[in-house]
Amino acid sequence: MQTIMEQMPIVLHALNVGFLQTLRLFLVTLLGAMPLGLLIAFGSMSRFKPLSMLTKLFVWIIRGTPLMIQMLIVYYFPGLVFDNPIWGGGETGRFMAASVSFIINYACYFSEIYRGGIQGVPKGQEEAGLVLGMTRSQIFFKVTLLQMIKRIVPPMSNEIITLVKDTSLARIISLQEVIWAGQAFMKGSQGISGAIWPLFFTAFYYLVFNGILTVALSRVEKKLDYFR
Repeated sequence: MQTIMEQMPIVLHALNVGFLQTLRLFLVTLLGAMPLGLLIAFGSMSRFKPLSMLTKLFVWIIRGTPLMIQMLIVYYFPGLVFDNPIWGGGETGRFMAASVSFIINYACYFSEIYRGGIQGVPKGQEEAGLVLGMTRSQIFFKVTLLQMIKRIVPPMSNEIITLVKDTSLARIISLQEVIWAGQAFMKGSQGISGAIWPLFFTAFYYLVFNGILTVALSRVEKKLDYFR
């Protein structure tokens, strides 16, 4: 039987590959959810009531149901209901399905943070801008947006940290992220079975990544202190 020291290179290689998949899912989700969340926020604040109500209903459904269920529906629904498995059965298809699920889910959460940040800017500043002859778009980008960013950094930081940990849910559709890689050695992978210690290493990956993000986001928040 192999010792832990003999197993270490095999385990670390598998965890590194799994972590790269986790990192990809994290980055793709952020790049997709942040702009989509702003669009959803605009929809929920629209003066056109049907659009506003429909957007709020969509956000309520997404925020009120587990991400895991949403992922299962996105991945399996087209194949089981329409007999059209659009994602395919490979790792690439599973990654795309997970990405779509994460982007939609986090865009809805981000939209509420955006909405709170925009509505938290004093109304008098918009009125002052109109008096000065600025258009509404100029007021938004030159006045409202900058102050909104300062207000939303703390809650956005919390959601981003949560996103790192939520990427582990992707294993429900067999996406081979870092926890999947660690758990595989319990079930028997690459000649190793019944080993639980790799799971402790996966926690270390999350701790280091979240630590780096926490420091980076704290610095961003300090950079924006001039809005006070």
